[in-house]
Amino acid sequence: MKQSKKIRKMLSYNIKTLISFEIIYKILSTVIFLPLFLSMFKLTTKLSGYDYLTFENIISFLSMPITIFFLIILLVFMTFYTIIDISNIIIILDSSYQKKKITLKESILKSLEKSISIFKRKNILLPFFVLFLIPFLNFGISSSFISTIKIPEFIMEYIVKNNFLLGIYIVLIVILAFILCKWLYSFHYFVLENCNFKEARKKSTKLSKGHKIHDVALIVLIQLLTSIIYILFVLLGISIIIWFYKIFEKNIFGSFAMTIIWLFLALSFIIMTALSTPICYATISALYYSHKERSKEAITHIKIENNLVKNKKKQFSKLKYAIIILVIISGTLFTYSIVNNKYNFKIEYVRTIEITAHRGASVYYPENTMAAFVGATNMGTDWIELDVQQTKDKKLIVLHDTNLKRTTGLNKNTWELNYDEIEALDAGSFFSESFKGEKIPLLETVIKYAKENNVKLNIELKPTGHEENFEASVIDLIKKYDFQNSCVVTSQVYDVILNSKKYDKDIKTIYVMSFAYGNILDLEDADGFSIEASSITKPLVTKIHNAGKEIYAWTINSKDSMLNMINLNVDNIITDDISLARDTIYSSKTSNVVQEYINFVNDVLK
Repeated sequence: MKQSKKIRKMLSYNIKTLISFEIIYKILSTVIFLPLFLSMFKLTTKLSGYDYLTFENIISFLSMPITIFFLIILLVFMTFYTIIDISNIIIILDSSYQKKKITLKESILKSLEKSISIFKRKNILLPFFVLFLIPFLNFGISSSFISTIKIPEFIMEYIVKNNFLLGIYIVLIVILAFILCKWLYSFHYFVLENCNFKEARKKSTKLSKGHKIHDVALIVLIQLLTSIIYILFVLLGISIIIWFYKIFEKNIFGSFAMTIIWLFLALSFIIMTALSTPICYATISALYYSHKERSKEAITHIKIENNLVKNKKKQFSKLKYAIIILVIISGTLFTYSIVNNKYNFKIEYVRTIEITAHRGASVYYPENTMAAFVGATNMGTDWIELDVQQTKDKKLIVLHDTNLKRTTGLNKNTWELNYDEIEALDAGSFFSESFKGEKIPLLETVIKYAKENNVKLNIELKPTGHEENFEASVIDLIKKYDFQNSCVVTSQVYDVILNSKKYDKDIKTIYVMSFAYGNILDLEDADGFSIEASSITKPLVTKIHNAGKEIYAWTINSKDSMLNMINLNVDNIITDDISLARDTIYSSKTSNVVQEYINFVNDVLK
């Protein structure tokens, strides 16, 4: 395939410079620039007068002129930093196309020179291109810095469940993909021909005319094939390690071979990580030059002032050889010690991570019903999360939505009906006909059940603005059944937390947050925080634990997300999938590195 040959040549000719830059770029992103951008955002919140950000104050924060000003500056710097990466890759690939060597210093200086031009007026759409279109080009093992920004999981779940929002989301994706097809070569014109971005877009649209879908399909195919080849390569390496482990289980030769393969796989991963983004741009570059040649459009190249002469000196000094040998020997002895059980890698977590059933076992039963709560108990949950509202006659019912239409079919709000009217409704048929006749329960009924079955309750108060003595009524009911030590009162409205503490300072409160940023410990009336998983970081967990408070993570439904929360050492995982959470937590409490690795590969190869 003609294009694949071009891609290989462009990647290989200056491979050392390309890999060196990408490794340095990714290290700088992690160690310096990501913390720097976060510090800039923290400064923005401080100057805006916000010590913390939550769902309740985010709109007012974003609407402040000083916030808008600093966020624009932050966006410009993020764009600038990302463009340095893209420009540098294109410059190195162009040098390879010319069959000229380029030094790392020279490529960086030229990319800096190109990147500075983003501050010109005609390049005003560059941030849009970088933020919304560049992520489309990163399907590889490791993507660019800007592509690490993702839509939070809970927002995506909400979009997927709402047909209207899902439709809008799909339309937006299609529109962005269409724009990408037209602007695919904009960066090449921008970098190689010194065009402003406006002119580069026009030239790209003209160059891509007639083969937009083909070009994008090839980019996706090349990256997909690269990923598949890499995965197969890793699986092959792992299979060889297993083979050596089984045949030479206690033998030093087997340990030596396993160490060599491990080092080879680690090196391969580093190289693949470094090349994942360049592979994409090498594909675009190959298409760019091919279309230029086909249309007989003049090709402008970067001028390389220094043609490198091969260094006759040996690339590896005696010290480097010594380090390599030392690593191999150390790895061999370490592996030999593991397979002979001289090291014990069993780890027991200091904190016991508990499971909360989100609205009961809502995957298998209609949410917030007794059927869901009984099902959750039978599945072994530690906690049940439920939502509480107040009816017209001031009864406390368990229901998530303010309106009854979704779960009962009646288009009425909770405050418009007395409980006897709500009790007559069918809250099970919306889920399945087999649950026809399931009722909306009273909070009192659920507390009685929880006390009898030794299960704890996460009682989330959802105020509608039509309540009377809402918090007091809930707390009085909790105290009536002496249930204070087996429940928490939670809410997404901080005033509910304040009112609960004012009424009873001993009641345990948890503030529910869609995202968390800044010094949330200033929210002193919250005894803990229930935070959407994408906002949870290790420093945040440490800060909350050091303050003697707890952190819950919601809503976690995948094994990878659960393992991430376990590694972050959260106190409670709120989930729809109780069985998965229980199994994941149990299997993570103890682990043997070699055995788990072998089990994983055996499962893959079955």
